[in-house]
Amino acid sequence: MRYLLTALFILGLIVFFGFLGRMILSMRKQNKVSIRHVLLTMASFAISVIGMYGMLAFPSADPHSGTEQTAVHRSDDDITDNDLTDERMPPRSQTELLSLNLTTDEFKNRFNIAVGKYRLNGLSITHLNRIEPRAQETGSFEYVFNEELRLVGVLNADEHVQEIRLYRTGDTTEPTGGMQLTAIAALILATNSEYTYNDVQDVLQEIGLLDRDVNQLDFDGKTVRNGLEYRFSIQDRNHSTFEITAVK
Repeated sequence: MRYLLTALFILGLIVFFGFLGRMILSMRKQNKVSIRHVLLTMASFAISVIGMYGMLAFPSADPHSGTEQTAVHRSDDDITDNDLTDERMPPRSQTELLSLNLTTDEFKNRFNIAVGKYRLNGLSITHLNRIEPRAQETGSFEYVFNEELRLVGVLNADEHVQEIRLYRTGDTTEPTGGMQLTAIAALILATNSEYTYNDVQDVLQEIGLLDRDVNQLDFDGKTVRNGLEYRFSIQDRNHSTFEITAVK
């Protein structure tokens, strides 16, 4: 069809200029123009215009010019990973998306607010040190309070805090107290903006930290509240850990 329109445009243009030339010659010789010449000239011009607009409006038949036509005939085997839509992509696992609903900055700010509100002196976080992830690992961060107390956070794939661990190095046969318990209280408050200090005591009671001095090598207490698991455990004579983890 495109070739027919092209031929119509060229033919109409040739005939138009032919009749136009004859009209000019007739005017020079006889000083007049016949109605027939005028009508034929106008008709040939109209034909060329129709052909031109048809050429512009008609889509190209070139197989390489239309990416849309090519895409229609692609088979499933030709589709690459980049062509998959969100509907065809498998959803990420729930574990990957679990979090404490806090970014690293939000966690640091809430921790420092809890420290200031309840006057938990000596525990403010100045800067969280980001640890670059290795292959197939998510990011993490850490903060060292002193040579005995160290904080480590684990991030999920969305860069939100998924888990917090407070490590203490020291004689676990001695009663748990001092800065370690203060840091545990601040962590509980930081991960629950609506909690009061009474709520913190309830969590510690459920874990078992307030029932007795934690000086046993086999101690492992935990509780779950509002989608968060709180756990305190003693690994050996010199290492204990407090963890806050997002759970289902």
